[in-house]
Amino acid sequence: MEKKLRYGLVGAGSNAEKKHLTGYLNLPHVELVAICDVNMASANRLAEKYNIPGVYSDYTEMLQKENLDLISVCTPNFLHADISICALEHGVNVHCEKPLAINGTDARKISEAQIKSGKKLMIGLNNRFTKEALFVKEYIEAGLLGDIYEAKAGWIRRSGIPGRGTWFTNKQLAGGGVMIDLGVHYFDLVLYLMGMPTPSYIAGAAHQTYANSTTRNRNGYVGNRNGIFNVEDSAVGYLKLENGASVSLEFSWASNIEKDKAYYELIGTKGGIKYENGELTIFSEQLGTCIDINPKLGASHKSINEFEHFTHCILTGEEPLAPAEHGCYFMNIIDAYYKSVEQNKPVFFPELVGVR
Repeated sequence: MEKKLRYGLVGAGSNAEKKHLTGYLNLPHVELVAICDVNMASANRLAEKYNIPGVYSDYTEMLQKENLDLISVCTPNFLHADISICALEHGVNVHCEKPLAINGTDARKISEAQIKSGKKLMIGLNNRFTKEALFVKEYIEAGLLGDIYEAKAGWIRRSGIPGRGTWFTNKQLAGGGVMIDLGVHYFDLVLYLMGMPTPSYIAGAAHQTYANSTTRNRNGYVGNRNGIFNVEDSAVGYLKLENGASVSLEFSWASNIEKDKAYYELIGTKGGIKYENGELTIFSEQLGTCIDINPKLGASHKSINEFEHFTHCILTGEEPLAPAEHGCYFMNIIDAYYKSVEQNKPVFFPELVGVR
């Protein structure tokens, strides 16, 4: 019988259960052996529900005792670096939720630990694995957009604050507000689709408008009215790239807008592509006429199962679709964005932002 990969989960929150635990649960070559959370009640609940034998409140103890092959890190952002590095030093592969870390410095420490360990680390950037993103990546690499000179990315909500006083609204625990939370989805995706281009400078603005609101929370998120809220709830920015192209950004947890919208747009010399709330449209020209195309992505364009992909990489040695070095690239850009907000002026990039 083929040996199964021994899997452990660090964090027992809703994302840990709904995404990672259920994602690995049905893979025939993965065995769920341990779960860890400082809240033992949460860990025990999931352990009982999914028949996980090992339950821990200390991830170092779990790593020392369970002889794991891989773990998922599904904790507040500030813990990502310590847990990921510890796991890599124990010879364990890591599937770390986005963002990789709370800043570029911690991201680089993780990347260095990954290289030294020889193990795999993949960031849970789920939007890279969708059939739409895979199609767009292929479309761009085929040259059908030409040279991309403008891009836009955003995720704006009317009411979507993840609860005042939760770790999301505490800069020390999250690293930032809506830019590091929602921005990691479509800002990262646009840069990935563009081939991780070298940035030149970024200019950003951030606002904290709804810190005291009791009516603009995301459904299911209550929070604590007296809790910490020291991050931005809306963010805009402009990234200029060394190749002359630009990326415009807008993200909000709450704002007075018509409707919620998650989107990206890529505009090139031969065509353009827009993705908005699940719909993909191509803009082009044929026979001297501007045309709109709505692709019907069938069986030949499937999404990639994020969890199957990572286990495949572990077993074959292939590189994952979202490696640690991509997290370094992105978090350096986010660092510069927050620096621009703080200094109220554009910030130019050092060379270290580039991907190897």
